[in-house]
Amino acid sequence: MPTALHFTPDAGANRLLASEPLAVMIGMLLDQQVPMEWAFNAPALLKERLGGDPLDANTIAKMEPSALEAVFRAKPALHRYPGSMAKRTQALCAHLVEHYGGRADAVWKGVKTGHELLARVVALPGFGQAKARIFVGLLGKRLDVRPAGWEVAAADWPSIADVDSYERVLEIREKKRAMKAAAKPSQSSGS
Repeated sequence: MPTALHFTPDAGANRLLASEPLAVMIGMLLDQQVPMEWAFNAPALLKERLGGDPLDANTIAKMEPSALEAVFRAKPALHRYPGSMAKRTQALCAHLVEHYGGRADAVWKGVKTGHELLARVVALPGFGQAKARIFVGLLGKRLDVRPAGWEVAAADWPSIADVDSYERVLEIREKKRAMKAAAKPSQSSGS
């Protein structure tokens, strides 16, 4: 297991992502409509604002929703959309409590196949098919969670799963932009 996931410029945040499964799961949840490093730095700020103890799904799930939203809204905000992302984080944690005893790593512990892993991740609140495939790739490439067939279930496009140093964040961002540009239908000018 790595000692850090180099998704942010902050060494402490990167160590947290590798050491606390809920941290990397929340980072993945928040990785939308903000830069990757912002999303993956948020778990460290969340941990600090909740008192510095390890992130705990039970604690977050039981929080008064307005209190969790206030934590997300405090400056600097944990996300561009702090209210909706506080709700999604709380829903994710409630799901983990209900289905996995509050343990994020229980989502992948004992999984036999990539298909089973992908199904478990897709079932998480806030994880659609694409985000789930990226997370399966992150688990396999960065955290050595490799049930049979995980490669087939993982994203087959450039993503955070391919980041092995912070310098690669910008490279992956550029590849994603190029892919989006290539996917747009070309606009022909007619006269």
